[in-house]
This record gives sequence, C-alpha cells and structure tokens, in this order.
Amino acid sequence: MNHTHTEKKIKPVAPKVQELINASKSIILATVDAEGNPNSSYAPFVQVDQTFYILVSFMAKHTKNLADGRKTSIMFIEDESATKQIYARERLTIEAATFQIERGSEVWNTVVAKLKENHGKVVDVISEMGDFILIALQPVKGSYVNGFGSAYFVDANLEIVEHRNDVNHQSK
Repeated sequence: MNHTHTEKKIKPVAPKVQELINASKSIILATVDAEGNPNSSYAPFVQVDQTFYILVSFMAKHTKNLADGRKTSIMFIEDESATKQIYARERLTIEAATFQIERGSEVWNTVVAKLKENHGKVVDVISEMGDFILIALQPVKGSYVNGFGSAYFVDANLEIVEHRNDVNHQSK
C-alpha cells in the first residue's frame, strides 16, 4: 500500500522586531567572565538608534564582564502570559559589542535623561552612585523568531536579512 505523506508548509509570520523591542522595559543579558564561565542576568534599557544602553552596578557579576568587552548576547522575549504557544515565543537574540560610556559625556547625559524618562526618578539616584556605569550594547548580528517556521537572520541594524527557511530542521 502506497501512502503519500503531505507535509503542511508553515507560512512565516511577518517580522515585528522593533515592536518586540518597544514592548520591553528590560533585556536579558548573557555574558562570560575571564575564565569563560557564563552568567545570565537582566537590566532595564533604553534604545537610541540601533544601540541599547544599560546602567549597571559593579556589584553585579555581569558588569565586569560587560566593562571588559567580553562576548555578550542580549535577548528580548515575549511575555509568557501573552504567548499562545510556549515553544514558539517571539524572541530576538543579538550578539553585541560592548562599550563603556564616559560619565558626564554628552552621550552619558543624553542616555541617562532617556533612562529617567523611561524608568523613573530612581535613575537620578543610581546614576550618581560610583559603582554604576553606563554600557552601550551595539548589535553585531542576531536572530528573530516569531513562531514555528518563522525564524530570521538579523543584521547589525536590526533589520531582517533573510528567512532561515529550514536551516537545521530535519524530519524524523
């Protein structure tokens, strides 16, 4: 008996990279220390053009890793309570270069003002503390997923480069 197996083709969902970023108040951070040990954390952020900025304390493990310019990955992810399918949560993962912003510089003042606007008066307090530094996270490349069969490569400008289209997917 000959059976024909018809596989249902999943149509990719239109990417909404900036909408996911705009819906987020914090980013998930993945850093590594000098010995290569991983560390995950989070930080409130602001976005200026395609760069993300975070104000972080040296009391946190991730701050030294970020300040030393080690490999960093950041992630934006759909809230669990908003997702229809837990295995297909919308998410954006970005490899980022890190740079410390000089305290009192024009960039520092602009970004700290934007952080205060977005996250409240607490920013006035923590930005004056000596252990807090401002880090720029400059995207290098990444990936965006917004459902099954809907994964994309993203460039440094946070624009879709191409649909991943069955890369690394195999039927068993």
